[in-house]
Amino acid sequence: MTMIHLSPWDLGVASILIFLLAGMSWRLKLGVERRVLVAAARSAVQLTLVGMVLKLLFAQTNLALIGLMALVMLSVAGFEVMQRQKRRYRGGWGYGIGAFSMFLSSFSVTLMALTVVIGVEPWYQPQYLIPLLGMMLGNTMNGVAIALDNLTRHAWESRGKIEARLLSGQGWETAIQDIRRDALRSGLIPIVNAMGTAGLVSLPGMMTGQILAGSPPMEAAKYQLLIMFLISGGTGLGSMAAVWLGSRRLFDDRQRLRLDRLMSGSRD
Repeated sequence: MTMIHLSPWDLGVASILIFLLAGMSWRLKLGVERRVLVAAARSAVQLTLVGMVLKLLFAQTNLALIGLMALVMLSVAGFEVMQRQKRRYRGGWGYGIGAFSMFLSSFSVTLMALTVVIGVEPWYQPQYLIPLLGMMLGNTMNGVAIALDNLTRHAWESRGKIEARLLSGQGWETAIQDIRRDALRSGLIPIVNAMGTAGLVSLPGMMTGQILAGSPPMEAAKYQLLIMFLISGGTGLGSMAAVWLGSRRLFDDRQRLRLDRLMSGSRD
């Protein structure tokens, strides 16, 4: 089966749905029509530019360029994690905790998949590395953002209970243990739900893309299963690292609760 190429006219027809959605928002006074149009325009520009960059990377297989691309992806993901926090950490910690957690989990899991599972030669083959890393970062980003947001928000709301535990002689890890557990659970819920409904409710993105490109359905299913296992592991590792680093930052060396290290502003 040969792949059917889409023309600008095909995409233009599909974009009518975006304008229809924006019109419905305006008619119902939802107030999100501008955001819908801006998001659609951003996605069109971003994906077009990424397509051009990937075309260059695929043609050269240059490790330095691939590393730069991966660094840009990580930087943007770290910024998005920080922006999604209702009470983000002050200073460089607001960005660093999320970025480091995603680097630790996504890059290590992607490297393991390329060298041990798939066995790509060379391991930095952009056709495999960039899509895998993108899926890892995108899903890990969601898990880390949700986990950190729950951690800081619940720590702020439960400061009286945490301080009472500290006064009773409990260590900082015990004092915030239930909040950390809930934060980790919330970060893992999206990927657990995705695994539980894969194939029954929806066909995940990679499997759908491979089938549309003409790959045998069973091969597409195996690759999708591999990706979901990798994403689950990466999301779990990233969320654990973020929650541990974030909760440790909430206490000083004398095991005092330091909510002054969080910003008090709220998101819109």
